[in-house]
Amino acid sequence: MDLHLWEFGQGGIRQVIPGEIELAKTPAGKSASKIRKRALAPVEHRKPTMSDVARLAGVGTMTVSRVLSGTVRVSAETTQRVQTAIEQLKYRPNVLARAFRGQRSHSIGLILPYLYDPFFAGCAHAVTTVAREHGYSILITTSDEDPDIEYAEADEMLQRHVDGLLVIPARIRQSRLTRSLFGKTPVVAFDRPVPDPSIDTVLVQNAIGSRRITEHLIEHGHRHITFFALSRSLFTISTRFAGYRRAIQDAGLEVCPIFDCNSEEIAVQILKAKMEQDTPPTAVITSNTLVTRYILGAISRLGLRIPNDLAFAGFDDFDLAEFTSPPLTVVRQPAQEMGRVAANLLFDRIARGETPHTGNRIVLPVEIVLRRSCGCKHRTPVVIH
Repeated sequence: MDLHLWEFGQGGIRQVIPGEIELAKTPAGKSASKIRKRALAPVEHRKPTMSDVARLAGVGTMTVSRVLSGTVRVSAETTQRVQTAIEQLKYRPNVLARAFRGQRSHSIGLILPYLYDPFFAGCAHAVTTVAREHGYSILITTSDEDPDIEYAEADEMLQRHVDGLLVIPARIRQSRLTRSLFGKTPVVAFDRPVPDPSIDTVLVQNAIGSRRITEHLIEHGHRHITFFALSRSLFTISTRFAGYRRAIQDAGLEVCPIFDCNSEEIAVQILKAKMEQDTPPTAVITSNTLVTRYILGAISRLGLRIPNDLAFAGFDDFDLAEFTSPPLTVVRQPAQEMGRVAANLLFDRIARGETPHTGNRIVLPVEIVLRRSCGCKHRTPVVIH
């Protein structure tokens, strides 16, 4: 299987031809010897090693190791000599070798379903920001919503000795991610849970947000509201549908969900058929950004007007939602905040060396952003917390 990984952090090692340098004076006050090119000639055509650093700094390899790990106190003068040699040679430690010796790799893994959804991309950006703040690099890969690919990618991450792993799981009933796979490596699931209760989880108020936006459409007088969604086997979609269904049933109305709306072509076919019925929908709710894109495309191609012909509300805000015509009413979930919370929780686990029997379950609030696609007349967005 070809695995595709992207590493963000320190740059790769470049070949360098060192010139003369003069190291700091020794404690006795004598100048250290100048190291000439011919003494370093073998390094020019290969990656520098710890032994090269030790030889240039005039110390043993154990001293270089201690300076790099920071686990044993080394004098300031010796540390400076080692750091000068490292900079001169452009030496980069072998992260995997350090991990095999029981030291941290200072890298974490991130597995996402895919990156073309702006929501997932926003989460990834937040995670990389937190990782950088902690001095960590990050390996990012995607599962394409396939539990088998997800398992293989997680296993690959563990073989690379990441210090922890963040994952937005694939379909919940099929995910194979369990504590037995990760062992003592900390892991945090976010946006969607995994079946194993020992794994920390960060979620948002999916059902509450969906119910509130449905109730808002009902308050506008709509009695035929269709819910368009991706696969019902996804946790987020299932819980958002549950919130919609609760509001519809509480109002004594008929539930009308459409699942597997996976392209604009499918959306056009379904919406056209619905609008030709004797009692067509007067409002639609979309389950996430992708479905919003498909339904908006279908509405445009069918020549329908929002909100005159069809009121609209979607789950997930995005950059251009305020600038469409009309601006879109949405449930805004905190993508950046969820990524930050999940990443900080992971780094807390790494620092503590904890693998809990029962993981934390953190649920973040959503906001209702009222614009004009639902029928409201607000000149500026109204945000309901």
